[in-house]
Amino acid sequence: METETAPIKLTTSAISRVRALMDRSDKPVLGLRVGVTSTGCSGHMYQVEYAEDERPLEEVIEQDGVKIYVDPLAMMFIFGSTMDYVEGKMQSGFVFENPNETSRCGCGESFAV
Repeated sequence: METETAPIKLTTSAISRVRALMDRSDKPVLGLRVGVTSTGCSGHMYQVEYAEDERPLEEVIEQDGVKIYVDPLAMMFIFGSTMDYVEGKMQSGFVFENPNETSRCGCGESFAV
């Protein structure tokens, strides 16, 4: 029997950050929504926002009690990715390790597939 692989995996750091963001939200939220927009130097940019509702055709990933809602149009760009949360001296945020990327811009904000 084959085990279904989640389209996106979250690190423990990302899970902790999702929980913290949900706890701090002014409105009730179901989790976070991940999408991809067409912009930036390399063509695409990750987009992370609160998910207040579930939208048609979204993939819902539940890991360790948190939910990530993946925009159906983004799935082909981010399938197989790992979502992490990194804090640094100058910047902090969600980062994606994406095996589908063929290039990334110098500032790290956008990617190409």
